[in-house]
Amino acid sequence: MSIKTEEISSLIKKQLAGYQDEIVVAETGTVTYVGDGVARADGLENAMAGELLEFSNGVYGMAQNLETSDVGIVVLGDFTGIREGDTVKRTGRILEVPVGDELLGRVVDSLGRPIDGLGDIKTTKSRPIEKKAPGVMQRKSVSVPLQTGIKVIDALVPIGRGQRELIIGDRKTGKTSIAIDTIINQKGNGMICIYVAIGQKESTVRSQVETLRKYGALDYTIVVSASASNPAPMLYIAPYAGAAMGEEFMYNGKDVLIVYDDLSKQADAYRELSLILRRPPGREAYPGDIFYTHSRLLERAARLSDDMGGGSMTALPIIQTQAGDVSAYIPTNVISITDGQIFLNSDAFYAGQRPAIDAGTSVSRVGGDAQVKAMKKVSGTLRLDIAAYNELASFAQFGSDLDAATQARLARGQRTMAVLKQGLHQPETVPEQVGILFALTRGYLDDVPVDDLPRFEAEMKEFMHANHQDVYDGITKTGKLPTDDSLGNAIKDFKDNAFQTTAQLEAAKKGEDVDKKDEQ
Repeated sequence: MSIKTEEISSLIKKQLAGYQDEIVVAETGTVTYVGDGVARADGLENAMAGELLEFSNGVYGMAQNLETSDVGIVVLGDFTGIREGDTVKRTGRILEVPVGDELLGRVVDSLGRPIDGLGDIKTTKSRPIEKKAPGVMQRKSVSVPLQTGIKVIDALVPIGRGQRELIIGDRKTGKTSIAIDTIINQKGNGMICIYVAIGQKESTVRSQVETLRKYGALDYTIVVSASASNPAPMLYIAPYAGAAMGEEFMYNGKDVLIVYDDLSKQADAYRELSLILRRPPGREAYPGDIFYTHSRLLERAARLSDDMGGGSMTALPIIQTQAGDVSAYIPTNVISITDGQIFLNSDAFYAGQRPAIDAGTSVSRVGGDAQVKAMKKVSGTLRLDIAAYNELASFAQFGSDLDAATQARLARGQRTMAVLKQGLHQPETVPEQVGILFALTRGYLDDVPVDDLPRFEAEMKEFMHANHQDVYDGITKTGKLPTDDSLGNAIKDFKDNAFQTTAQLEAAKKGEDVDKKDEQ
């Protein structure tokens, strides 16, 4: 078969027209050590701190130690396939994660890769996991409340948008439950939520995701999971990845709530990394920059000025204590960074007071400025009532004869503690909280038996929504108590006409039984 010369020449011309003389230069190094999630490589003289590096088997790592002879790399994935002598090349990019609306409702790992089995996340935007926090002039004061839906928090330790409020306590005292309930309560408020699970069992994370889905909260939530089975580097970078995802919304003028659950495990992962990288150990074998590790993360939570778009990111870091010791190293570090703490008392938890918030130790350093005025008015004496009750209760158990004033204070304290109890995943609206606290502090509950208070509150809520919704709407609209006595009158109406104590119900039932016998 003969091929014409013209055809050959036109084919060559086409090939030459499409030819581009590009030389791809990549700086590469050689792995000299690998083990325990860490590698060392020489030949990467120009590598940057935090730069993403790619190993020959496709696994990525992050440059951590930049030393004269080699570079210490934390491996972000399975390190068992990396061998001494393998090549590792620079990417020229600081470690970044995908961001954007496409991540809402998804469960991702520390690198933003989906792990929920729902397919790829089609997003075009990304952000570096490390970013300098906004400066003083780029912020404005915290003045907008973030309602948790939990009475004792919104009344005693209020949280404002842009605040950093620490949740601290022993294991299994309800720390995560408070965070999850707060996320559930943001439904319909335009708040984007990010839940970062660090070092937890995968089954636990799955349970939290299902809870969020059940209450319709997953639609506006991103779950970042670095489970206990992941390598230490993934646990270390998880909160930074979550913060980067939140900043995308914050810098676009939206409000974000981010939960770090929990930073104790992140500190342990960072200690493990640092010791393997042969960084000098300090107190409790943590590296010297463990404070900076947490401060540069939590400082990224802010309420931005109007010039910056007015967005906010509120952080709820969680720290686990050992036997209630808040004076340990990591707890004191994080307490000094945050704007207050919610301390959970294990004794109160096991005694049935849930949420088991210790009113004496818990404090909010800025949230009072953002608290709803009606809530501030009805909760003014709560902290003193609780403190007086705790003191009297320990004293009263040794004496039987108490004067009337002491008995009255004990009775008020018992009712206060009963009203502040709240069921799991049952957040309350502001008017519902204000209504029951108004009834408590104004003495409407003084003649209601303590055992009847949970039923009183539930029935009062239904009664108010059915008969006095206008009073609730007024509180929602203005944020203040009604100037007239409409709230007090509504509560009185409920007490007089709609509520019966257990004793009254039983008496009525006995009366009905007697009437039936008489009829027979």
